[in-house]
Amino acid sequence: MKSRTPLREPRVDKPNDPEPEVRLRPATEKDIPALVGLLLRLKRLNEEFDPLLKVRPDAEERAREVLKAELRNAKSLLLVAEGVRQEAGKVVGVVRATVRERPFYTPESEGVIQDIYLLPLYRRHGVGEYLLTETVRRLKELGANLVTAEFPTQNEIAGHFYAKRGFRPITALHARPL
Repeated sequence: MKSRTPLREPRVDKPNDPEPEVRLRPATEKDIPALVGLLLRLKRLNEEFDPLLKVRPDAEERAREVLKAELRNAKSLLLVAEGVRQEAGKVVGVVRATVRERPFYTPESEGVIQDIYLLPLYRRHGVGEYLLTETVRRLKELGANLVTAEFPTQNEIAGHFYAKRGFRPITALHARPL
């Protein structure tokens, strides 16, 4: 597989259609409705992995609040993947990440990828790798010295995606309902 530079945008193969490019840009307030929909799709997918990830009834409103807060947070990264050409302006993916301090460990600054979601049509064509590469670059610009990714333990696809790109487990989160 060819290595992609952060400045090179991937192309997505679609049968009987010219290959649209994907553009990654910072989110704005007007992107929130589309991002809420994508974020909820991801959270509902996560729900399939474990009953402790059941989506709340007020998840849509909470997603709106979280996304608006992230737009105001200088340590948060909220990115929009959108199509170009025939799909110009169509929001096809979202990235949520943040930089946080690691008070007991070095490196002291951790970039945490909280969510990467792409519509199914855009998967398995290098777009996810492009989003990851750009996210890592931008987290480094925000001061991160280490990058981690959060996803459900049972999500083997995500586990393989990150492992193939040099990520490895460093902590585990165990849960028990009360």
